[in-house]
Amino acid sequence: MFDLYTSSTPNGWKASVALEEMRLPYEVHSINLMEQEQKAPAFLALNPNGRIPVLVDRDNGNFSVFESGAIMLYLAEKTGQFLPSDAKGRSQVIQWLMFQMGGIGPMMGQANVFYRYFPEKIQPAIDRYQKEGRRLFEVLDTQLSQHEYLAGEYSIADMANWCWVRTYEWSGIDINGLEHLIRWKNSIEARPLARKGAQVPEKIDRDKLVEGAQTIVTR
Repeated sequence: MFDLYTSSTPNGWKASVALEEMRLPYEVHSINLMEQEQKAPAFLALNPNGRIPVLVDRDNGNFSVFESGAIMLYLAEKTGQFLPSDAKGRSQVIQWLMFQMGGIGPMMGQANVFYRYFPEKIQPAIDRYQKEGRRLFEVLDTQLSQHEYLAGEYSIADMANWCWVRTYEWSGIDINGLEHLIRWKNSIEARPLARKGAQVPEKIDRDKLVEGAQTIVTR
């Protein structure tokens, strides 16, 4: 049994989508980012960086795992699901997971800041992050032109990237012409457990993928 401390953000969904897809039992603890609950002493005891999500494994001595990618790897390794056991296959999945963590997430997060939240519209900054987001999407599209999923079979890498890509409208990133990316995005959206995980801890409107001024960027 797991405890998941989370909010409705792409990084939060990464953990809940993985838990759902792996059919693992978990209890949700919703963290109100606007109220800075992630900075409370009790939460900082779980994650000293004060960010969601955090996973606590009750069956492993209440072992706490923070950072969304680390949570996905922990669950995949513990269950033997959605991560190949051979060195090459495992590396390919981890490469695309790191691609999301080092590129897609940070660039879309910055696009969100300047496109949605920053009080002053600084167009060069908006253009810079939206264009970089589009470039990264094109990298995904190229990979998906050769594979059904990013590393061959459906994996935690697909879950992680999908949780961010699905919010492209919120970031103002154009996906027109990226037919392979769109096909991949739609195929994951058709998975009932992925959709369920992306509604944790609450379902939010398509036009309000993130409510409040800090949610996506504070993970």
